[in-house]
Amino acid sequence: MPQTTRRGVAPLNLQPRWPEGYLTVLREAGAQEKNIPHCVAWVRRFFAKHPGRRRRDLGRTEIEAFLSETAQRPGVSNWQVQQARDAIELYYEQFRGIVLRERPDLIHQKSPSPPPSTPTANSVVESHSTNNVQKSYIAGRGNDKGKNHSFVKAPGTAVTPLASTHRVDVAPPLPRARPAGYKDTVVSPIVAGNPLVPVHPARENHDTFIDLPLSKSQSTSAPGAAEAKPMAKISTGLDWRALDGRIRESLRVEHYSYRTEQTYVSWIRRFVLFHHWQKPSSLGADHVLAFLRHLAMEKQVASSTQNQALNAVVFLYRKVIKKDIGDFGDFPRARRGLRLPVVASRSEIKAVIEQMSGQEQFMARLLYGTGMRVNELLRLRVQEVQFDQNRIVVRAAKGDKDRYVPLPTRYRQELQQWLEGRREQYLADKERNMHEVEVPDALARKYPSAPFQWGWQYVFAADHFSKDPRSGHIRRHHVDEQRIQRAVQEAIRQCGLTIRFTPHCFRHSFATHLLEAGQDIRTVQELLGHSDVKTTMIYTHVLNKGPMGVVSPVDTL
Repeated sequence: MPQTTRRGVAPLNLQPRWPEGYLTVLREAGAQEKNIPHCVAWVRRFFAKHPGRRRRDLGRTEIEAFLSETAQRPGVSNWQVQQARDAIELYYEQFRGIVLRERPDLIHQKSPSPPPSTPTANSVVESHSTNNVQKSYIAGRGNDKGKNHSFVKAPGTAVTPLASTHRVDVAPPLPRARPAGYKDTVVSPIVAGNPLVPVHPARENHDTFIDLPLSKSQSTSAPGAAEAKPMAKISTGLDWRALDGRIRESLRVEHYSYRTEQTYVSWIRRFVLFHHWQKPSSLGADHVLAFLRHLAMEKQVASSTQNQALNAVVFLYRKVIKKDIGDFGDFPRARRGLRLPVVASRSEIKAVIEQMSGQEQFMARLLYGTGMRVNELLRLRVQEVQFDQNRIVVRAAKGDKDRYVPLPTRYRQELQQWLEGRREQYLADKERNMHEVEVPDALARKYPSAPFQWGWQYVFAADHFSKDPRSGHIRRHHVDEQRIQRAVQEAIRQCGLTIRFTPHCFRHSFATHLLEAGQDIRTVQELLGHSDVKTTMIYTHVLNKGPMGVVSPVDTL
C-alpha cells in the first residue's frame, strides 16, 4: 500500500463509520488482508498520542512528529514507519476527506528553493513548526529482514523515499467523484488542523472521475503568467466494484486458488489504472503491449512477474469480458533465465534448525524431512498423517495433484505428542462451538458434519480465530506463513550465514541430499511432485559429481 505519488482527496465524510468505513478504504487502496489490522493499529496509536484533541484538528505536524518518534524506537524497521505513514494519510485523505499539507521533504524535491524574501509572521511560524518535525529516520537496522526500505537517512535532512527496483507499487484506490449538486465555487476542502475551513457535504455513491491535464488549446492562462497544469474532470464510466466482482466470480468458477485470485485482481487493477480507469472493453492489443512495455522498461520487473501480469490480462479478456483482441500468442513473453536453487549443506541446515525453537523449529524439521512446500505443510490436515504407513499425504498441491512424502522416523513420536496437544485445543473450541474448519470445494454441502470433525482440523492451527475472506465465517485457520519465514530469517541472522536462505530452501536441500545419498531421480521427482523430470534435473547441477565435481587444474599446481 505504499504511496509513491500524492493521492487525490476524497470528498469530506461527515459521518465516518469507524472502523468499517476505514477497512473499506484500505481494501480499495490495495492493502493485503494480513496488513489491514496493523494499519488500524497505527491509526489508533497516533490518536492515543493526542488524547482529548479532535481528530480533525491534528495535521501534518503531528503526523511527522509521531513518525519521527516511532522511527527512534528500538526494533522498528523502516517499512513499518512507511506502513504507519500510509495508514494515517489514508485515514485523513481517503476515509475522512480531510486535506493534509504536503510533506516537507516532497516539497523540497518538487521545487527549488525560493528566492529570499522578507518573512511574515505566518511564514516564520510555519517554517518553525515544519523544521521541528524534519527529523532523520533511522535506516539500516539489523532486523529489517530484507524488507523494502521506504526511507533513507541523511544527516540534517528530512526523510526521502527510496527508488528501489524491488518495490512493487500497489495501485491507488479508485478515485471518488463528486456527488450530484456539487459546486466548486461554494465548497472548499477542509485542511487538517484548521477547523475554520468550510466543510464539504456528506459524500454519496457516485461515478468515477479522473484528473487529466488539459491540452494547450484548452488552457487559457494569462500572458506572462507562470505555466500551470489545469485539470479536467472526465467521467470514465467504469464501475470497478462490479468488474472486481465479475473477475472473482470467473476465477472461482475456474477453481483458481484464493492466492491466484488476489494476484490476478491486483494485476488487472494495475492494468486499468495504467490506462486512467478506462473500460477494458474499450482497450485493445496496443494497450496491452503498452502496459507490458511499461512493466519491463520502466518498472524493470522480473520475467516471471511480467508473464504473470500478461496471464492476468489474458484471463480478463478471455474469461471475463470475452472480447477478442487478437491472438495472445503474438504477445511477447519475457525470456526466463536459468536460476540454480539455493542449497544448504547438512551442517548449515542443522545450525539453522538449532537456532529455532518451539512450533517454528518443529515445522522447519518437517520441511527438511519431508520436502514439502511451506503452504503444503501449513494446510496439512490431521487425517493426512498416516503413522501406520510412515507417510504423509499431500492433498491438492501445486497443480491440484496429490502425492505421498515420507514421515521421518525420528519425528514420529514428537508429531504424535503435538497432535495430542492440538486435540486438546480442538476440544476446547468445541465447547465454545467454535471448532468449525474450512473444507475444500463443496464437501461442506455434501458432508455437513465434515467441517466439525477432528480429522479435518489443521495440524498447525493459528493461535487466534480469523474471518474467512470468501465465506465470512469466523474460525481457526492455519498458521500464517510469515511466522515460519520470520523465524527462519532470524535463525539465519544468528547463525551468520550469507546464503539467501528461505524456508523453501529446506525443500531444495531435501532433494539435493537425497540425490547425493544415491536415490534415483525418478523417486525424487515423485516425492517433490514434479510433472516433468527436467524440473528435478536442476538439482543435479548443484551436486559435487559429474562436471561440477572436477578438480580445477590450478588446484594441482
